[in-house]
Amino acid sequence: MSRVGKTIIQIPAGVTVEFNEGICMVKGSGGELKQEIKSPISVIIENATVRVERSKEDGKSRALHGLYNRLIQNMITGVSQGFTKTVILNGVGYKAAMKGDGLLLNIGYSHPCEVKAEEGIKFKVLTPQEISALNLGRDGIGQVIQVIGASKERVGAVASKIRDLRPVEPYHLYGIRYSTERIQRKESKSGAKKK
Repeated sequence: MSRVGKTIIQIPAGVTVEFNEGICMVKGSGGELKQEIKSPISVIIENATVRVERSKEDGKSRALHGLYNRLIQNMITGVSQGFTKTVILNGVGYKAAMKGDGLLLNIGYSHPCEVKAEEGIKFKVLTPQEISALNLGRDGIGQVIQVIGASKERVGAVASKIRDLRPVEPYHLYGIRYSTERIQRKESKSGAKKK
């Protein structure tokens, strides 16, 4: 059996998990998430635990076994605790502000960029006190945005969309990057070398 796939998932208090006709549904204080489970895999729910099992032993079934186990675990974590992805804006005049539920970003273009909030996704622009509490380091930290939601996949996709608006350049670290991303800085270009 897959080592990941045979892991037994605990269901925390306040979370309900149901499996009907190939659809796994997880409900909790953070919302409701659904995942389609394909045929060689089945989900067994008993005694506040979830067990994922497979009926075939081929390579694809073994791969799906571990995948669905992790997806269900992430759904349970998402509806109980939620997921957060932190994005850093750095540059002269770079600003982020809330506009309704969405974001309005000034990131060096002639026009502001608007990022609309998707269903189940929230944004938060951090204050300087909240930024210093995160210990992000001193190098190239401007404004910091958090993308918050129950679905790990959606949180990652929205954070990626924000990051793609202005990729980081390696000389001054101007641009948008993840807080966990490490950029290899380059020395600034100098003139012709003297002999």
